[in-house]
Amino acid sequence: MTPDALRREIERRALALGFDAVAVTTPRSIPQAAPRLAEALAEGRHATMDWLADRAELRGRPAALWADARSVVMLAMNYGPADDPRKILEDGSRGAISVYAQGDDYHELIKGRLKQISGALAAAGHDVKVFVDTAPVMEKPLAEAAGLGWQGKHTNLVSKRFGSWLFLGAIFTTADLPADEPAQDACGSCRACLDACPTDAFPAPYRLDARRCVSYLTIEHHGPIAREFRAAMGNRIYGCDDCLAACPWNKFAEAGREMRLSARDALKAPRLSELAGLNDGDFRKLFAKSPVKRIGRDRFVRNVAIALGNAGTPEAAAAARALIDDASPVVRGAAVWALSRLMDGDAFGRLASERRPDERDADAAAEWDAGLSREAA
Repeated sequence: MTPDALRREIERRALALGFDAVAVTTPRSIPQAAPRLAEALAEGRHATMDWLADRAELRGRPAALWADARSVVMLAMNYGPADDPRKILEDGSRGAISVYAQGDDYHELIKGRLKQISGALAAAGHDVKVFVDTAPVMEKPLAEAAGLGWQGKHTNLVSKRFGSWLFLGAIFTTADLPADEPAQDACGSCRACLDACPTDAFPAPYRLDARRCVSYLTIEHHGPIAREFRAAMGNRIYGCDDCLAACPWNKFAEAGREMRLSARDALKAPRLSELAGLNDGDFRKLFAKSPVKRIGRDRFVRNVAIALGNAGTPEAAAAARALIDDASPVVRGAAVWALSRLMDGDAFGRLASERRPDERDADAAAEWDAGLSREAA
């Protein structure tokens, strides 16, 4: 099979398996990736995600990941929502879960289909390796080099056809396939994504500081979330879609077609008061096959408690009150913070005198003290 014919077969299989776009580049097509990554790491913008630094050499140089690879096939699957995901931010009684996490975990779905597609390469005598966000592969720069879209000012991939809503997968192969031209940046003077960020996580266009990003704080960050970000989080309890949803290129986007990635009804707009009552078993059952499951019940309910503090309702106060004796220190601390915002000063002071723990429960004790200090001021 000729390289052109092999590429056509790959495209045919990919489209038949539900991918929306396919393009090809080479492992040496992103020379700018290594210095940009080094700069981000040097400035600490990766926060506590040490795995970014641990294999930085491989991330910045795809050819170093597999020296025999000649081509990289980049595939994209649209997961666009039917409606603007920011609408839920208007209802403080419900939790906002990022669009990508409302259906099944895309990693296993896409990886399985990449293996099916790569069968065409294997049958033609070529070696292959498939990657879906689980190896030191910088998918977004490679996707830009392949022409699938460009990395916008919010650092995510933007497509003129699909907007900001694309899952990516990569097939590295020893086959020498015809490569595509890279995409051109079409952001222009627009800064809608930057202005939409609730926590000012973009120190400059095309630069994201994870230390301030709601997605990082609610998913990757362990321990208490810094107080300066809690009010701005609103009811976002897993990830944040604001910068993605604000992109004007989304006006051309279509709703995703893959049913397994479609939002489950239970995850579209769950009530915070119900999520606050989840034990570990309930959490695992509700988020079976969901990306949310990987952060564990305690981190998730920590996020819920912060959202309760921003809700400002009696229902939220009752739910937060039930969490101050939670088994998890990080949940207890977040619940106390929530109550300091939901209760009047006298009531909070009385509760503090009854329930404030000693210094061995450092998170909760610090939140009681902070809440009392605010009331005193």
